Amino acid sequence: MLGKSQKAAHLAEEITDYTVIQGRSLWQDARMRFVRNKAAMASVFVLGLIVLFTIIGPYFAAWSNEEIDWNVMGDVRGMGMPSIETGHYFGVDDLGRDLYSRVIQATTTSLLVGLIGAATALIVGTCYGIAAGYIGGRTDNAMMRFVDILLAIPATLIIILLLVVAGRSFFMLFIALGAVGWLTMARIVRGQTLTLKNREFIEAARAAGVSEFTIMYRHILPNLLGVVIVYASLLVPEMILTESFISFLGLGISEPYTSLGRLIAEGAGTMGYGTLWQLLYPLTFYVAIIITMFFIGDGLRDALDPKDR
Repeated sequence: MLGKSQKAAHLAEEITDYTVIQGRSLWQDARMRFVRNKAAMASVFVLGLIVLFTIIGPYFAAWSNEEIDWNVMGDVRGMGMPSIETGHYFGVDDLGRDLYSRVIQATTTSLLVGLIGAATALIVGTCYGIAAGYIGGRTDNAMMRFVDILLAIPATLIIILLLVVAGRSFFMLFIALGAVGWLTMARIVRGQTLTLKNREFIEAARAAGVSEFTIMYRHILPNLLGVVIVYASLLVPEMILTESFISFLGLGISEPYTSLGRLIAEGAGTMGYGTLWQLLYPLTFYVAIIITMFFIGDGLRDALDPKDR
């Protein structure tokens, strides 16, 4: 009898002395999924090294990006090769300028173009898509027909026209890229908003007297962040690709600034003279940035996909 009472008391203690199990939020779960993605984490590491190179690289430069080495001007192929002794770690271009410093400047420019252009498209497209999808009716129809008209016009043509009419500058390049990048984002956000606006929690917010703007800002927008973040991560390399193509045509950023696309165009033009380093170094950084950004975008998509949760 005593043994049974002791067992019952011990069992009661185990039941009483329980441990509270804390759950994980969806964002914490997505972060863990992303960290477990080896390709995405390796891409983050490589991209971090590239960003670190643009920050600390100028401190090791022996030449500025516009300084001309007159000693190698007459024989770029023979004397302008990459060399630690001369301080031209990546060699020189066809005008005798240090390619190391120019690659740093070009990489910084391309990263800024991708990030700022994607941020502009993200903000405009998200606001436009939420407004169109939530308001609905004729307003939605008119807003999306406007988007369809702009999508029917080649994006490259719009960018070239804006740069030719308004002049080539950093500001106009960001405006031109943002002017065409938000269209697809608006369509994606609008479609997601249409599926959310009739959900039960939105109806409950309306019944509670919450304003329409507050519903869009505090209830619909947070539920769109997963899709928006994934598309934004894929929009960055798309912006860099577009800018590189424009610069390759000679319509991108003008001197004294440069970008990876412009350096690749210059390197491709002198490749026949045997100065392959003029193409190799900017092309390496360009390919590394594009590939890492796509792998990061794929990792975010897999981590934030509701079907995989």
